[in-house]
Amino acid sequence: MGGSRGEIVVDLTRRDVAKLSLLGGAAVALPLERAIGGPATLANRIATSALPLPFTVPFAKPPAIWPVRSDATTDYYRVSMEPAMTEIIPGLQTMVWGYNGSVPGPTFRVLKGRQSVVRQVNNLPGRHPVLDYTPWTSVHLHGSASLPQYDGYASDICNPGQWKDYVYPNKQQARTLWYHDHGVHHTAQNVFMGLAGMYIMTDAVEQALPIPHGEYDVPLIVSDMMFNADGSLLFNLDEDSGFYGDVIAVNGRPWPLMKVQRRKYRFRILNASVSRSYRWSLSDGRPMTVIASDAGLMAAPRNVTSLRHAPAERYEVVIDFARYAPGTRITLRNSSPKNNVNFANVDKVMAFEVTGDPFDPANNTVPAVLEPYQPVMALTAADSMRTRQFVFRRDGGEWVINNRTWEDVVRSNFTLALATTNKNDVETWELRNPSGGWHHPIHVHLVDFKILSRNGRPAQPWEQGAKDVVFLGENETIRLLIKFDGGFGKYMMHCHNLVHEDHDMMGQFVVLDGANVADDPFSVPARNLPETPL
Repeated sequence: MGGSRGEIVVDLTRRDVAKLSLLGGAAVALPLERAIGGPATLANRIATSALPLPFTVPFAKPPAIWPVRSDATTDYYRVSMEPAMTEIIPGLQTMVWGYNGSVPGPTFRVLKGRQSVVRQVNNLPGRHPVLDYTPWTSVHLHGSASLPQYDGYASDICNPGQWKDYVYPNKQQARTLWYHDHGVHHTAQNVFMGLAGMYIMTDAVEQALPIPHGEYDVPLIVSDMMFNADGSLLFNLDEDSGFYGDVIAVNGRPWPLMKVQRRKYRFRILNASVSRSYRWSLSDGRPMTVIASDAGLMAAPRNVTSLRHAPAERYEVVIDFARYAPGTRITLRNSSPKNNVNFANVDKVMAFEVTGDPFDPANNTVPAVLEPYQPVMALTAADSMRTRQFVFRRDGGEWVINNRTWEDVVRSNFTLALATTNKNDVETWELRNPSGGWHHPIHVHLVDFKILSRNGRPAQPWEQGAKDVVFLGENETIRLLIKFDGGFGKYMMHCHNLVHEDHDMMGQFVVLDGANVADDPFSVPARNLPETPL
């Protein structure tokens, strides 16, 4: 069955056919079509000569979002997932799917201790016009200790014409989170279409530090894209191993140029790519200072000349432009880790042009001590109560965790778990990737974790902070230390190469409270339009 241009092949795998009957009696019934691109999908790919030259498109920050109302404890937001036409390639119009029609979505800035309620309305079309699937969604606030029914559980879907209110406690320490689609089997396509945005949580400790704030605290949402000759998006899979685009976009703009003043800037770098990993460096080889990882500020800053960045990881990096004369141009470069598919200019990301403009000198230092009281980083291996092992591999065309897939979870009526633990238990999780042919960015929902070791050695310098995603490289074994203190119920662990995730490299774990209760992620279902008042 082909798309409207005959460019996309929709392939029902034998697992999908089996699920069509199995899901009829499951907790949630889902039609399970898969849109898969083969070699023919590249026939209409835009020529490299038609793409903008790197560093000719001006840099822009994502828009901000504000509450529609607030009360003593809670801020209320409304977001509409909807199609929009936008210019990404100069001179061409591209249909995207955005949160409030924006790609990337608007940036939230919230304060620790104030709850957020975010209404997500699925105003997407009933079918994707080319990929020919139903764009159900499930919004995941990545990095939040949310209750299971608000966590974006993959099978807890919201179809076009439905809406759901997501409740976020905002009780963790200051950090860079992000929100993105997590709908089962179409996460890659939905995120590729634009359903991703940044969610920044601040607290008094972070705000009191003399690090860059305000206009000098800049989101960088990096993704790779691919286009047809007419400017429309082109989704092409590399044999179910991943999606790799030939255009590197920062905040939705290809290879942008940012003008900067001669002072320090703090960049919150999110890898929002479907599959591509990066290794960042500056073109002059000078160091950058890493001050935070996924789960917030590190105990102390780390100077690095390069750092590896997997999909879904966040790193906060300070670059000091005072060391450059006005007129200097510095580029952020990508020396691609192995097992990515590379094209011309994917080694370039963006450029910074230093100006002689006057600037605010406040908050222009990086202290030697940042956040020494991150709870998970205070844990030691001696605190661990048990060790579990998880093997991530490909088996007969399936991506599996301990020989299990999400199909197995569905078959069990969502009861099968890779692990069951108790609230406040501390465990060591050993992750293994026995393959040399691909890497896996592994995300554990709900929790922050500490990397104990990578192949028996210490974590990389930029990994010396609390995290929720870890780059599980080729033939690597990583040991994580986790305290399950964020909540209880059913939560997901999965590969954040979204193509691997969509092809079922997902499982769940259960956190029990003292009464042995596992919160049901389906307990607050999506509701049909029209909306009730927020």
